[in-house]
Amino acid sequence: MSFQDIVFYFFATVLVISALGVVTSRNPVYSALLLVLSFVTCAGLWLLLEAEFLAITLVLVYVGAVMVLFLFVVMMLDINLDRLREGFWKWFPFGALLALILVVQLAMVLMGGQFGLDEMPRPPAQAADYSNTKALGLLIYTEYVYAFELAAVILLVAMVAAIALTLRNRTDKRSPDPSKQVAVKREDRIRIVPMAPEKKK
Repeated sequence: MSFQDIVFYFFATVLVISALGVVTSRNPVYSALLLVLSFVTCAGLWLLLEAEFLAITLVLVYVGAVMVLFLFVVMMLDINLDRLREGFWKWFPFGALLALILVVQLAMVLMGGQFGLDEMPRPPAQAADYSNTKALGLLIYTEYVYAFELAAVILLVAMVAAIALTLRNRTDKRSPDPSKQVAVKREDRIRIVPMAPEKKK
């Protein structure tokens, strides 16, 4: 067993254990921290696959931005854990069925002889000056440009929908009307009251 295999099995073991901790932890803060560990170990696996750009993007975007937001929201909100656990046993059979389907699919894929995966040629080793970012950019903006643009449109629609959901009309919140603010005049804002000067005694 080579050193690369040892590193792979180490990262894979940590990734599986941390992913199980994410879904089994009772504390949402611990789940978020274990998810950070899962992202970091997944980035290590991508480094072994020579996908340096994706690994750095995963660390910068998810660990550096998204998980910080998750932790901020989880720690700032007063989450009622008892209320979150109310429907656990109600949805447990459905979740167990989905987990079983995923395990069966993974087992079928890992049986390489059944699908001819053993006969697939391994990719050749890349040169020292090989740029993973350049190759990824060429694929995204040439062969998969329509799929990339479709994903961008879907993300834009999701962003607009999130803004629309947060800006819904609420009866318990006072908000200014921009059209009335623009149409206001000076006479509506300022009222000059004439006062007689006071005389010193």
